[in-house]
Amino acid sequence: MKIYIKLFLVIFLVSLYQCKEEKKENEKKEVILKKEKKVLEKKVEKRWDSLNKDNVEAFFTEYGKQHKENKVIIKTKFGNIKLRLYDDVPIHRANFIFLTKLKYFNTTEIYRVAKNFVIQGGNSDETYTVKQRRFYGNYPIKPEFKSHRKHKYGALGAARDWENNPNKLSNPFEFYIVQNRNGAHHLNNEHTVFGEVISGFDTMDKISRVKVGVDEWPEEDIKMTIEVLEDF
Repeated sequence: MKIYIKLFLVIFLVSLYQCKEEKKENEKKEVILKKEKKVLEKKVEKRWDSLNKDNVEAFFTEYGKQHKENKVIIKTKFGNIKLRLYDDVPIHRANFIFLTKLKYFNTTEIYRVAKNFVIQGGNSDETYTVKQRRFYGNYPIKPEFKSHRKHKYGALGAARDWENNPNKLSNPFEFYIVQNRNGAHHLNNEHTVFGEVISGFDTMDKISRVKVGVDEWPEEDIKMTIEVLEDF
C-alpha cells in the first residue's frame, strides 16, 4: 500500500512539474506572439497625416473641423506681423494651420520683396524645408475665390504657377502679402485671398525697404517663424 502511495505522489509531482513547465512555455509563446503582432501592426500602420494630391479637399475638410484656429503670427528680425485667416476659404485656412503646426515655415524665408507690390515667403534652401516639400509632394489646392475677398493692402494670398496652370491651383507652401497701399487688384480672381494683416503693417513696410537683387531676393536673408495664436 505504501508503495502505491509513494508512486502516486511521484506521478502527481511529475504531473505538477509538467503543468508548470507547460504554463511557462505557453506564457513565453504568448509574449512572443504579442511582440510579433506589435511589429506587424507597426509595419502596416498608416501615418495619420497621409496627405497626398488625390485627397487634398477631404483631408483638409476633416483637419479644419478639428483645428479651428484662424490667427497666426509671423516673427522676423524686423518685428511681427499678425494675420487673420478667413473661415470662408476653409481648405486654404486649414492648409496654412497644418503647415504652421508642423513648423514647416520655421525654416523658410521671406524670399521675395517686390517693391511697392508684395512680400512673399514660404520657401528656402534649408534641408528641412526641402525634405518636407518632398515628403508631401506638390499637392495643389483648388482656388477658393470669393467676390468680397479682394487684393487690398495687407491681403494674404496663395502663390501659384502661372504657366501650365489653367485651373489657377494654389501652391500649398508659398504665400504673399500685398504691400502696396492701393492694393493689387489685378490679382483678384487670379490668386486665392485667404487672410489679411491685422497688425504689423510697420513691420511689413520695413521689410519692403530692404535691398534686393535683380531677382527680387533680399540681399540679406529674412528668416521667419510662424506660430498659431489661440487669441490675441
